[in-house]
Amino acid sequence: MTAAVHIWWIALSIVAVLNIVAWSLSAASLARRREHFFSAAAYRHRRWLLWLSAAYVAGCAFRSFLPRIDLERICLVETWLSNMVVGRSVATVAELCFIAQCALLLHQAGRSTNSRFTVLIAWALLPLIVVAEGASWYAILSTNYFGHVLENSIWTFCAALLLASFVFLWPHSDRPQRRFLAAMMVFAVGYIAFMTTVDVPMYWSRWDADLAAGAPYLSLGQGLLDAAQSCVVRFDWAIWREEVPWMTLYFTVAVWVSIALPHVPGWINGAPKGQAAAQ
Repeated sequence: MTAAVHIWWIALSIVAVLNIVAWSLSAASLARRREHFFSAAAYRHRRWLLWLSAAYVAGCAFRSFLPRIDLERICLVETWLSNMVVGRSVATVAELCFIAQCALLLHQAGRSTNSRFTVLIAWALLPLIVVAEGASWYAILSTNYFGHVLENSIWTFCAALLLASFVFLWPHSDRPQRRFLAAMMVFAVGYIAFMTTVDVPMYWSRWDADLAAGAPYLSLGQGLLDAAQSCVVRFDWAIWREEVPWMTLYFTVAVWVSIALPHVPGWINGAPKGQAAAQ
């Protein structure tokens, strides 16, 4: 069954390369449209979204080329880049950039439509994910799966907040904006469904099994030293089977959303020149 892991890894790596190409095309498209479609303020805003997307795409590509299972210290390539501290650091930066994309876009939309609820959600997203990242670091250093339960529960809660914000924005949006909102609603609903039925229960069951077995946990200092060591290379499908679904969706669909965000229809203040005039 190790062949299945090899095939999955190769496919993930190919998609990572294609995602980098897609981001490059996205950046070129935005540059071409700069002069005739966007005001200076709108273009600055979209450039922020673009560069935050670059960090997320790069981080996901790194993790696609060098997959890891953090708490078990398992990887597919034995290199210092595969140790858990490096990998988690890359993931932390990438995930903060992704949620910053969402927060910036939501803040613009909320201000443009005078939706105080949407603006409040925009301000809340980044602090919530900072807490989630702290929980993830705690899980990795201590080897306590409860940290991952908390981390992914917070991400699920943020997705629910985003979904609620999209509903609030719907009455104040035009047809192109509603198409974007509809697509994001589908993404958010799918994400919430996956997290509540697959991802969070998976980590909960692992945490529960550890509690039942009386598994010892590491102190944060011990965990930092342990996580900085070389990982164990394993290609057994039984080991990677539960990781494949979330990694595959994470490094494909979520990346595509990130790449698309700089091109969403603008809300009034950030609208393309022609669109703003029409409104």
